[in-house]
Amino acid sequence: MYCHLSVHHPVPGARDALVASMHRYGAAIENAPGLISVHTLEDAADGVLVGLALWESEDAFLASVQRARQAVAEDPFDEWEAEPVQGFRLVEV
Repeated sequence: MYCHLSVHHPVPGARDALVASMHRYGAAIENAPGLISVHTLEDAADGVLVGLALWESEDAFLASVQRARQAVAEDPFDEWEAEPVQGFRLVEV
Protein backbone atom coordinates (compact mmCIF):
# COMPACT_ATOMS: atom_id res chain seq x y z
CA MET A 1 0.00 0.00 0.00
CA TYR A 2 1.06 3.56 -0.72
CA CYS A 3 -0.33 6.58 1.13
CA HIS A 4 -0.33 10.23 0.10
CA LEU A 5 -1.07 12.43 3.11
CA SER A 6 -1.29 16.24 3.16
CA VAL A 7 -1.69 18.40 6.27
CA HIS A 8 -3.30 21.83 5.82
CA HIS A 9 -3.64 24.73 8.27
CA PRO A 10 -6.38 27.04 6.95
CA VAL A 11 -6.35 30.72 7.79
CA PRO A 12 -9.49 32.00 9.53
CA GLY A 13 -12.34 32.20 7.04
CA ALA A 14 -10.71 29.92 4.44
CA ARG A 15 -11.74 26.54 5.82
CA ASP A 16 -14.73 26.02 3.53
CA ALA A 17 -12.83 27.03 0.39
CA LEU A 18 -9.95 24.75 1.32
CA VAL A 19 -12.30 21.83 2.04
CA ALA A 20 -13.99 22.39 -1.35
CA SER A 21 -10.57 22.35 -3.01
CA MET A 22 -9.64 19.13 -1.26
CA HIS A 23 -12.92 17.59 -2.41
CA ARG A 24 -12.18 18.63 -6.02
CA TYR A 25 -8.74 17.04 -5.72
CA GLY A 26 -10.30 13.79 -4.52
CA ALA A 27 -13.06 13.82 -7.12
CA ALA A 28 -10.50 14.13 -9.90
CA ILE A 29 -8.96 10.78 -8.94
CA GLU A 30 -12.09 9.06 -7.64
CA ASN A 31 -12.08 6.21 -10.18
CA ALA A 32 -8.35 6.15 -10.88
CA PRO A 33 -6.82 2.71 -11.37
CA GLY A 34 -5.15 1.59 -8.16
CA LEU A 35 -6.90 4.10 -5.88
CA ILE A 36 -8.18 2.38 -2.75
CA SER A 37 -9.83 5.41 -1.13
CA VAL A 38 -9.53 9.16 -0.76
CA HIS A 39 -10.62 11.24 2.25
CA THR A 40 -10.76 14.80 3.55
CA LEU A 41 -10.47 14.80 7.34
CA GLU A 42 -10.52 17.49 10.02
CA ASP A 43 -9.13 17.64 13.52
CA ALA A 44 -12.04 19.28 15.31
CA ALA A 45 -9.81 20.45 18.16
CA ASP A 46 -7.57 22.73 16.10
CA GLY A 47 -9.09 22.91 12.60
CA VAL A 48 -6.23 21.16 10.84
CA LEU A 49 -7.36 19.51 7.60
CA VAL A 50 -5.83 16.29 6.33
CA GLY A 51 -6.05 14.86 2.84
CA LEU A 52 -5.54 11.11 2.76
CA ALA A 53 -5.34 8.99 -0.38
CA LEU A 54 -4.59 5.28 -0.21
CA TRP A 55 -3.22 3.59 -3.31
CA GLU A 56 -2.28 0.07 -4.29
CA SER A 57 1.19 1.30 -5.29
CA GLU A 58 3.35 4.35 -5.85
CA ASP A 59 3.11 3.70 -9.60
CA ALA A 60 -0.69 3.98 -9.42
CA PHE A 61 -0.35 7.28 -7.53
CA LEU A 62 2.15 8.67 -10.04
CA ALA A 63 -0.03 7.64 -12.98
CA SER A 64 -3.02 9.68 -11.75
CA VAL A 65 -1.84 12.44 -9.44
CA GLN A 66 -1.55 14.99 -12.27
CA ARG A 67 -5.34 14.83 -12.76
CA ALA A 68 -5.83 15.80 -9.13
CA ARG A 69 -3.22 18.56 -9.23
CA GLN A 70 -4.79 20.03 -12.37
CA ALA A 71 -8.19 20.13 -10.65
CA VAL A 72 -6.83 22.56 -8.05
CA ALA A 73 -4.10 24.28 -10.05
CA GLU A 74 -5.82 27.68 -9.95
CA ASP A 75 -6.70 27.59 -6.25
CA PRO A 76 -5.05 30.38 -4.18
CA PHE A 77 -3.43 28.20 -1.54
CA ASP A 78 -1.12 31.05 -0.57
CA GLU A 79 -4.22 32.93 0.62
CA TRP A 80 -5.89 29.93 2.27
CA GLU A 81 -2.98 28.36 4.15
CA ALA A 82 -1.59 29.73 7.43
CA GLU A 83 1.62 27.75 6.93
CA PRO A 84 3.16 25.57 4.24
CA VAL A 85 1.35 22.34 3.45
CA GLN A 86 3.06 19.28 4.87
CA GLY A 87 3.01 16.46 2.35
CA PHE A 88 3.97 12.86 3.01
CA ARG A 89 4.34 9.89 0.69
CA LEU A 90 4.15 6.89 2.99
CA VAL A 91 4.77 3.18 2.59
CA GLU A 92 4.15 0.35 5.03
CA VAL A 93 7.15 -0.83 7.02
